[in-house]
Amino acid sequence: MTMTKTTLCRVALAGLLFAGLSGAALAAQPAATGLGQAWPNTTDVSASPNWHAYVFMLGGVKYIQVNDRNGNVIGAVGTSSGQFITLPIGTFAQLVSTPQQPAAVATTSQPASTPTTVYQDDTVQVTATPQTDGTVRLTAASTCDPIECSNHAQ
Repeated sequence: MTMTKTTLCRVALAGLLFAGLSGAALAAQPAATGLGQAWPNTTDVSASPNWHAYVFMLGGVKYIQVNDRNGNVIGAVGTSSGQFITLPIGTFAQLVSTPQQPAAVATTSQPASTPTTVYQDDTVQVTATPQTDGTVRLTAASTCDPIECSNHAQ
């Protein structure tokens, strides 16, 4: 079978189109590695220019990491079906709170500003609140009721 120049061009174009679409689909998926890194090799999905937020997925659990402007890891949470857990990473991991887990350390510092939404999707919102003592409180909360969240694909 002999391929004409036009047929070869079409085959090559189809291959490039398929490769481009595959790359776009892979890029849209949250990363499965890099949690805890200052500049992980994944998309910054922060809702605020003052923070960096990264989402990782592994085993049906969504991990959300928040970094400051300089790439310092502040803290991270894991979430699935409306349940949360604070991860022991980041400079202020002890000040991260979730609906199931209050901050590990009590502090007398006061908020230095109002909470800023760092990350939000259809199931979770993470806010950062700088404190008067220089620390940062992260708060993760569900954005849907527990029954609705359990039906969402995390």
